[in-house]
Amino acid sequence: MENPHIIPTTEHNTMILAGTGQVTAVPDLTILRLGFQTSGENLVEAQNENARISQAVLRSLQQLGITDIRTYEYNINKIYEYEDNKQIDKGYSVRNILEIRTNNLDQVGYVIDTAVYYGANIVDLIEFRISDKEAYYLQALNLAIENAIIKADSIAKNLGLLNPPSPIRIIEIGTTPVPTRLLGSREAAYTTPIEPGSKQIEANVNIEFIY
Repeated sequence: MENPHIIPTTEHNTMILAGTGQVTAVPDLTILRLGFQTSGENLVEAQNENARISQAVLRSLQQLGITDIRTYEYNINKIYEYEDNKQIDKGYSVRNILEIRTNNLDQVGYVIDTAVYYGANIVDLIEFRISDKEAYYLQALNLAIENAIIKADSIAKNLGLLNPPSPIRIIEIGTTPVPTRLLGSREAAYTTPIEPGSKQIEANVNIEFIY
């Protein structure tokens, strides 16, 4: 148990205790960024090839029922190589990244496989989020307050205090990120296994008690 700060005064005594609360939540939203990079000496040809792949992937994703798709990145760059300290023009590269959002987490692996089948060659991001994170955080915050109160009651009992400590000030402090705990992988024939795991949401408080 952490040592409390006990402050005697002529009027009353106070102690300041830290409380921590955690809740576990399963993500319900996936953000996936994938795309296509094409290259060639002729810019128009590289763009056309990129557009062809983009359209094929978009059609395939729409057939899967995915509608939340937007262009996240599109850029054209010159390609150079150096030989014998000389810069050699090798043409152009065209990079197109789509951002996809879906609440069907079981579908993510199949989405990736489908996009790759139709020509995608970049997976830039797979991120799992909790839509209503605030509700889980409030649960953790209440647990943090309860944690500090339990500490105060335990200290009061050990010190033989007649009256239980009463909270007079609660300070919410910064949250501490807790690493994601991955769930056990599943067997999925011919489909890339993607596991969202679970996330722990943590809240921390400092509470000043009077006794």
